[in-house]
Amino acid sequence: MSRWVGAAGVFVISLDSMVNIAFPAMAATFGVSAPAMRWVIVCYVLSYAFLSFAGGALGDRIGYRPVFVVGMAGSAVAYVVAAAAPTFGWLLAGRVMQGLAGGLVYGTAPAIVTAGADRTGRTRALGFLNGALGLAFAIGPIVAGLLIATVGWRAVFSARAPLALIALVAALRGLRRDGPGALRGPVRVRDVLRRPVLHLGALPFLAFGGNFAIWLLAPFYIVERRGLGPMVGGLMFTLTPLGMALGAPLAARLAERLGTRLTVVAGLLVEALGLAALGTAGATTPFTAVAAELFAAGLGLGVFVVPNMAALMEEFKPHQQGAAGGFAFLARTLGIVAGVLTWAQIFELARGALGFDVAFERALLTAGATVLVAAVLATLRQGMTPPRRD
Repeated sequence: MSRWVGAAGVFVISLDSMVNIAFPAMAATFGVSAPAMRWVIVCYVLSYAFLSFAGGALGDRIGYRPVFVVGMAGSAVAYVVAAAAPTFGWLLAGRVMQGLAGGLVYGTAPAIVTAGADRTGRTRALGFLNGALGLAFAIGPIVAGLLIATVGWRAVFSARAPLALIALVAALRGLRRDGPGALRGPVRVRDVLRRPVLHLGALPFLAFGGNFAIWLLAPFYIVERRGLGPMVGGLMFTLTPLGMALGAPLAARLAERLGTRLTVVAGLLVEALGLAALGTAGATTPFTAVAAELFAAGLGLGVFVVPNMAALMEEFKPHQQGAAGGFAFLARTLGIVAGVLTWAQIFELARGALGFDVAFERALLTAGATVLVAAVLATLRQGMTPPRRD
């Protein structure tokens, strides 16, 4: 039951993929430029970055259930605030609230779903969790396209409030009060600042940072550059998270057969190839090619993230799994923030002088190169689990 509750919470929080396809409509409502929409991402992800680690560490001390529950309740409130925002500033404030609450869920969910599991069980449980995350990312743009076309962009927030309440009730009923957080123990600075932990944390920092070039810029390419409506654009945009949703459970099986390091490197290489190929897309690129590139970037990320996250959690003690899961989300989220700011800056500087296509190409190719660096670093990693020998 705890595995389903943890995955349900992550699913609701990860429906934030609904927001990105609404960027053009939001920008028009508040009269802000496309690059300014970066703050809608940054205010959210930077908030949950630090709360994911703090929330996971707090869960190690007081239990994961109360932290998870507060996160779901806070998310419901934050969705209402963002949906009712009268100004761009209020929207950003709602996003901060949303990030703080979502971080508590992200920080505790990995420990909740992996409680009591062995190495193989942990990897499969994390595959299930990240599969739920990827599924939400995939469904979000489709639902958002329909909502934007029929109701308006504010519904991408208000529609999630009842879902958060449902997950809250499930947590109250399905998680034991003395649940997975029964093993108490603080995490110290020296537990985090170890070479294997920092090395494993650097990989999702680069991988998720690179992938978010798609989340920031692809909506403008699909909707504005190629002229697709919100509904069709949402269907196209969903291919990246769909690839992640399919890659996450596949990764658990690949890691058992091929070993962690080879699986991680393969996933990063596929992601880098997808990003670089997408960067060459222009006004006449066949939609089938664009679709394949979007899917490949997500598939590679999904294959990478599960064995990497499992290896990272193994570096922490059993009573520090909340902090371990929280650190995993912290690393990927800081990468998202750095990536969004970087890709937006590259795009903005090039667009004025060279046009959309060149600016888009430079941002996506740089993102692909960043992920390629992560692949190289992954080959240097010592101690990752070897393939299983039957």
